[in-house]
Amino acid sequence: MRTLPPYATTGERIWFYTFRVICFAIFFFLLAPILIMIPLSFNAQPFFTFTREMLTLNPDGWSLRWYQDLFGSDSWMRSIRNSFLIGIAATILATTLGTLAALGLSRSQMPFKGLIMGILISPMIVPLIISAAGMFFFFSSINIAQTFTGVILAHTALGVPFVVITVTATLVGFDHSLTRAAANLGASPTRTFFKITMPLILPGVISGALFAFITSFDEIVIVLFVAGVEQRTIPREMWSGIREQISPTILAVASILVLVSIALLTTVELLRRRSERMRGLSPG
Repeated sequence: MRTLPPYATTGERIWFYTFRVICFAIFFFLLAPILIMIPLSFNAQPFFTFTREMLTLNPDGWSLRWYQDLFGSDSWMRSIRNSFLIGIAATILATTLGTLAALGLSRSQMPFKGLIMGILISPMIVPLIISAAGMFFFFSSINIAQTFTGVILAHTALGVPFVVITVTATLVGFDHSLTRAAANLGASPTRTFFKITMPLILPGVISGALFAFITSFDEIVIVLFVAGVEQRTIPREMWSGIREQISPTILAVASILVLVSIALLTTVELLRRRSERMRGLSPG
Protein backbone atom coordinates (compact mmCIF):
# COMPACT_ATOMS: atom_id res chain seq x y z
CA MET A 1 0.00 0.00 0.00
CA ARG A 2 1.33 3.41 -0.94
CA THR A 3 2.22 5.72 1.96
CA LEU A 4 3.40 9.31 2.16
CA PRO A 5 7.13 9.97 2.44
CA PRO A 6 8.25 11.66 5.66
CA TYR A 7 9.22 14.82 3.76
CA ALA A 8 5.70 15.37 2.29
CA THR A 9 4.32 18.88 2.71
CA THR A 10 1.08 19.73 4.48
CA GLY A 11 -0.67 20.36 1.16
CA GLU A 12 0.47 16.99 -0.18
CA ARG A 13 -0.82 15.27 2.95
CA ILE A 14 -4.19 16.99 2.67
CA TRP A 15 -4.55 16.04 -1.00
CA PHE A 16 -3.39 12.48 -0.25
CA TYR A 17 -6.23 11.84 2.18
CA THR A 18 -8.79 14.01 0.36
CA PHE A 19 -8.25 12.04 -2.85
CA ARG A 20 -8.90 8.78 -1.00
CA VAL A 21 -12.06 10.14 0.57
CA ILE A 22 -13.32 11.21 -2.86
CA CYS A 23 -12.55 7.77 -4.32
CA PHE A 24 -14.33 6.08 -1.41
CA ALA A 25 -17.39 8.32 -1.87
CA ILE A 26 -17.52 7.49 -5.61
CA PHE A 27 -17.21 3.76 -4.97
CA PHE A 28 -19.90 3.93 -2.28
CA PHE A 29 -22.21 5.84 -4.64
CA LEU A 30 -21.76 3.13 -7.29
CA LEU A 31 -22.01 0.15 -4.94
CA ALA A 32 -24.78 1.38 -2.62
CA PRO A 33 -27.65 0.16 -4.87
CA ILE A 34 -26.06 -3.30 -5.01
CA LEU A 35 -25.54 -3.38 -1.25
CA ILE A 36 -29.24 -2.57 -0.79
CA MET A 37 -30.57 -4.82 -3.56
CA ILE A 38 -29.00 -8.10 -2.39
CA PRO A 39 -30.49 -8.07 1.15
CA LEU A 40 -33.88 -7.03 -0.25
CA SER A 41 -33.92 -10.18 -2.41
CA PHE A 42 -34.34 -12.17 0.83
CA ASN A 43 -37.39 -10.18 1.94
CA ALA A 44 -40.22 -12.44 3.09
CA GLN A 45 -42.79 -9.82 2.09
CA PRO A 46 -43.58 -8.70 -1.48
CA PHE A 47 -42.13 -5.24 -0.87
CA PHE A 48 -39.13 -3.36 -2.19
CA THR A 49 -38.36 -1.89 1.23
CA PHE A 50 -36.84 -3.21 4.42
CA THR A 51 -39.54 -4.44 6.79
CA ARG A 52 -39.39 -4.11 10.56
CA GLU A 53 -38.64 -7.83 10.86
CA MET A 54 -35.66 -7.50 8.52
CA LEU A 55 -34.26 -4.50 10.37
CA THR A 56 -34.55 -6.31 13.71
CA LEU A 57 -33.00 -9.47 12.16
CA ASN A 58 -36.15 -11.46 12.90
CA PRO A 59 -35.92 -14.80 11.02
CA ASP A 60 -39.56 -14.42 9.98
CA GLY A 61 -38.63 -11.38 7.91
CA TRP A 62 -36.10 -13.26 5.80
CA SER A 63 -36.97 -15.84 3.17
CA LEU A 64 -35.81 -17.57 -0.02
CA ARG A 65 -39.29 -17.37 -1.55
CA TRP A 66 -38.20 -15.13 -4.45
CA TYR A 67 -35.35 -17.46 -5.37
CA GLN A 68 -37.79 -20.37 -5.23
CA ASP A 69 -40.16 -18.37 -7.43
CA LEU A 70 -37.32 -17.74 -9.87
CA PHE A 71 -36.28 -21.38 -10.25
CA GLY A 72 -39.88 -22.57 -10.24
CA SER A 73 -41.02 -20.26 -13.04
CA ASP A 74 -41.10 -21.62 -16.58
CA SER A 75 -40.64 -18.19 -18.15
CA TRP A 76 -37.61 -17.33 -16.00
CA MET A 77 -36.00 -20.73 -16.56
CA ARG A 78 -36.55 -20.40 -20.32
CA SER A 79 -34.91 -16.98 -20.28
CA ILE A 80 -31.95 -18.38 -18.30
CA ARG A 81 -31.50 -21.19 -20.82
CA ASN A 82 -31.75 -18.72 -23.70
CA SER A 83 -29.19 -16.37 -22.12
CA PHE A 84 -26.65 -19.15 -21.68
CA LEU A 85 -27.33 -20.65 -25.12
CA ILE A 86 -27.04 -17.31 -26.92
CA GLY A 87 -24.13 -16.16 -24.74
CA ILE A 88 -22.04 -19.30 -25.21
CA ALA A 89 -22.67 -19.50 -28.95
CA ALA A 90 -21.92 -15.79 -29.45
CA THR A 91 -18.80 -16.09 -27.30
CA ILE A 92 -17.43 -18.98 -29.35
CA LEU A 93 -17.99 -17.13 -32.62
CA ALA A 94 -16.68 -13.80 -31.31
CA THR A 95 -13.58 -15.41 -29.79
CA THR A 96 -12.75 -17.29 -32.98
CA LEU A 97 -13.27 -14.33 -35.30
CA GLY A 98 -11.69 -11.80 -32.94
CA THR A 99 -8.58 -13.93 -32.35
CA LEU A 100 -8.04 -14.47 -36.07
CA ALA A 101 -8.51 -10.74 -36.72
CA ALA A 102 -6.05 -9.82 -33.95
CA LEU A 103 -3.45 -12.23 -35.33
CA GLY A 104 -3.76 -10.65 -38.75
CA LEU A 105 -3.59 -7.10 -37.38
CA SER A 106 -0.47 -7.93 -35.37
CA ARG A 107 1.54 -8.44 -38.57
CA SER A 108 3.55 -5.41 -39.64
CA GLN A 109 2.88 -5.98 -43.35
CA MET A 110 -0.91 -5.88 -42.86
CA PRO A 111 -2.32 -3.19 -45.24
CA PHE A 112 -4.97 -0.70 -44.04
CA LYS A 113 -4.44 -1.84 -40.45
CA GLY A 114 -5.92 1.31 -38.91
CA LEU A 115 -9.02 1.23 -41.11
CA ILE A 116 -9.69 -2.45 -40.40
CA MET A 117 -9.21 -1.95 -36.65
CA GLY A 118 -11.64 0.97 -36.72
CA ILE A 119 -14.27 -1.14 -38.48
CA LEU A 120 -13.82 -4.04 -36.08
CA ILE A 121 -14.22 -1.93 -32.94
CA SER A 122 -17.01 0.23 -34.38
CA PRO A 123 -19.75 -1.66 -32.45
CA MET A 124 -18.19 -0.22 -29.29
CA ILE A 125 -18.33 3.33 -30.68
CA VAL A 126 -21.64 3.48 -32.55
CA PRO A 127 -24.62 4.09 -30.22
CA LEU A 128 -26.26 0.77 -29.45
CA ILE A 129 -29.72 1.93 -30.48
CA ILE A 130 -28.42 2.71 -33.97
CA SER A 131 -26.71 -0.69 -34.24
CA ALA A 132 -29.89 -2.40 -33.04
CA ALA A 133 -32.09 -0.63 -35.58
CA GLY A 134 -29.64 -1.38 -38.41
CA MET A 135 -29.40 -5.04 -37.43
CA PHE A 136 -33.18 -5.32 -37.27
CA PHE A 137 -33.70 -4.02 -40.82
CA PHE A 138 -30.80 -6.06 -42.20
CA PHE A 139 -31.80 -9.29 -40.46
CA SER A 140 -35.41 -8.77 -41.51
CA SER A 141 -34.35 -8.52 -45.14
CA ILE A 142 -32.60 -11.92 -44.93
CA ASN A 143 -35.32 -13.52 -42.76
CA ILE A 144 -33.27 -14.19 -39.63
CA ALA A 145 -34.87 -11.56 -37.39
CA GLN A 146 -36.64 -13.02 -34.33
CA THR A 147 -34.55 -16.17 -34.56
CA PHE A 148 -31.75 -17.56 -32.42
CA THR A 149 -29.40 -17.21 -35.39
CA GLY A 150 -30.09 -13.50 -35.66
CA VAL A 151 -29.63 -12.85 -31.94
CA ILE A 152 -26.41 -14.89 -31.82
CA LEU A 153 -24.95 -13.06 -34.82
CA ALA A 154 -25.92 -9.69 -33.34
CA HIS A 155 -24.26 -10.52 -30.01
CA THR A 156 -21.24 -11.85 -31.88
CA ALA A 157 -20.82 -8.47 -33.54
CA LEU A 158 -20.90 -6.81 -30.11
CA GLY A 159 -18.39 -9.26 -28.62
CA VAL A 160 -15.76 -9.23 -31.39
CA PRO A 161 -14.30 -5.79 -30.44
CA PHE A 162 -13.55 -6.96 -26.90
CA VAL A 163 -11.72 -10.03 -28.18
CA VAL A 164 -9.77 -8.02 -30.76
CA ILE A 165 -8.63 -5.46 -28.19
CA THR A 166 -7.59 -7.96 -25.50
CA VAL A 167 -5.80 -10.33 -27.89
CA THR A 168 -4.10 -7.43 -29.68
CA ALA A 169 -2.86 -6.14 -26.32
CA THR A 170 -1.50 -9.62 -25.53
CA LEU A 171 0.30 -9.76 -28.88
CA VAL A 172 2.13 -6.47 -28.23
CA GLY A 173 4.94 -8.27 -26.42
CA PHE A 174 4.81 -11.41 -28.54
CA ASP A 175 8.17 -12.55 -29.94
CA HIS A 176 7.56 -13.48 -33.59
CA SER A 177 11.00 -15.05 -33.79
CA LEU A 178 9.48 -18.06 -32.01
CA THR A 179 7.12 -18.74 -34.90
CA ARG A 180 9.91 -18.24 -37.43
CA ALA A 181 12.08 -20.70 -35.52
CA ALA A 182 9.25 -23.23 -35.50
CA ALA A 183 8.84 -22.82 -39.26
CA ASN A 184 12.57 -23.34 -39.78
CA LEU A 185 12.33 -26.57 -37.80
CA GLY A 186 9.59 -27.86 -40.11
CA ALA A 187 6.47 -27.13 -38.07
CA SER A 188 3.33 -26.38 -40.07
CA PRO A 189 1.48 -23.08 -39.46
CA THR A 190 -1.33 -24.95 -37.70
CA ARG A 191 1.07 -26.80 -35.40
CA THR A 192 2.97 -23.58 -34.71
CA PHE A 193 -0.23 -21.79 -33.76
CA PHE A 194 -1.45 -24.44 -31.31
CA LYS A 195 1.96 -25.27 -29.82
CA ILE A 196 3.56 -21.82 -29.57
CA THR A 197 1.23 -18.91 -30.32
CA MET A 198 -1.92 -20.11 -28.59
CA PRO A 199 -0.35 -20.93 -25.17
CA LEU A 200 1.23 -17.47 -25.03
CA ILE A 201 -1.90 -15.52 -25.99
CA LEU A 202 -4.34 -17.81 -24.16
CA PRO A 203 -4.87 -15.43 -21.19
CA GLY A 204 -5.84 -12.65 -23.59
CA VAL A 205 -8.12 -14.96 -25.57
CA ILE A 206 -9.90 -16.14 -22.42
CA SER A 207 -10.20 -12.56 -21.13
CA GLY A 208 -11.74 -11.45 -24.43
CA ALA A 209 -14.11 -14.43 -24.37
CA LEU A 210 -15.27 -13.55 -20.85
CA PHE A 211 -15.88 -9.93 -21.86
CA ALA A 212 -17.81 -11.12 -24.92
CA PHE A 213 -19.92 -13.44 -22.75
CA ILE A 214 -20.66 -10.69 -20.21
CA THR A 215 -21.64 -8.34 -23.04
CA SER A 216 -24.05 -10.90 -24.47
CA PHE A 217 -25.40 -11.99 -21.09
CA ASP A 218 -26.29 -8.43 -20.00
CA GLU A 219 -27.40 -7.02 -23.37
CA ILE A 220 -30.98 -5.76 -23.70
CA VAL A 221 -31.23 -3.20 -26.53
CA ILE A 222 -30.33 -5.62 -29.35
CA VAL A 223 -32.68 -8.23 -27.90
CA LEU A 224 -35.58 -5.76 -27.85
CA PHE A 225 -35.11 -5.15 -31.59
CA VAL A 226 -33.96 -8.50 -32.97
CA ALA A 227 -35.31 -11.21 -30.65
CA GLY A 228 -38.77 -12.69 -30.67
CA VAL A 229 -40.88 -14.29 -27.95
CA GLU A 230 -38.90 -17.54 -28.02
CA GLN A 231 -35.55 -15.72 -27.69
CA ARG A 232 -36.33 -13.82 -24.48
CA THR A 233 -33.19 -13.54 -22.37
CA ILE A 234 -32.79 -12.69 -18.68
CA PRO A 235 -32.46 -8.90 -19.25
CA ARG A 236 -35.48 -9.02 -21.58
CA GLU A 237 -37.52 -10.89 -18.97
CA MET A 238 -36.46 -8.37 -16.32
CA TRP A 239 -37.52 -5.55 -18.64
CA SER A 240 -40.94 -7.13 -19.09
CA GLY A 241 -41.24 -7.78 -15.35
CA ILE A 242 -40.54 -4.15 -14.51
CA ARG A 243 -43.04 -2.86 -17.07
CA GLU A 244 -45.83 -5.41 -16.58
CA GLN A 245 -45.67 -6.74 -13.03
CA ILE A 246 -43.39 -5.56 -10.27
CA SER A 247 -42.14 -8.58 -8.32
CA PRO A 248 -39.19 -8.98 -5.91
CA THR A 249 -38.18 -11.95 -8.06
CA ILE A 250 -36.36 -9.35 -10.17
CA LEU A 251 -34.18 -8.60 -7.13
CA ALA A 252 -33.24 -12.28 -6.86
CA VAL A 253 -32.31 -12.38 -10.55
CA ALA A 254 -30.30 -9.17 -10.28
CA SER A 255 -28.43 -10.50 -7.23
CA ILE A 256 -27.45 -13.64 -9.11
CA LEU A 257 -26.31 -11.57 -12.11
CA VAL A 258 -24.16 -9.42 -9.84
CA LEU A 259 -22.47 -12.48 -8.36
CA VAL A 260 -21.90 -13.96 -11.83
CA SER A 261 -20.41 -10.68 -13.06
CA ILE A 262 -18.11 -10.44 -10.03
CA ALA A 263 -16.91 -14.02 -10.59
CA LEU A 264 -16.22 -13.40 -14.28
CA LEU A 265 -14.44 -10.08 -13.70
CA THR A 266 -12.32 -11.65 -10.97
CA THR A 267 -11.33 -14.36 -13.44
CA VAL A 268 -10.43 -11.69 -16.01
CA GLU A 269 -8.21 -9.89 -13.49
CA LEU A 270 -6.43 -13.11 -12.51
CA LEU A 271 -5.82 -13.92 -16.17
CA ARG A 272 -4.49 -10.40 -16.78
CA ARG A 273 -1.99 -10.77 -13.97
CA ARG A 274 -0.98 -14.21 -15.22
CA SER A 275 -0.43 -12.79 -18.71
CA GLU A 276 1.78 -10.02 -17.32
CA ARG A 277 3.85 -12.52 -15.35
CA MET A 278 4.30 -14.70 -18.43
CA ARG A 279 5.52 -11.70 -20.41
CA GLY A 280 7.76 -10.50 -17.58
CA LEU A 281 5.84 -7.27 -17.06
CA SER A 282 5.26 -7.93 -13.36
CA PRO A 283 7.05 -9.94 -10.68
CA GLY A 284 5.87 -13.46 -10.07
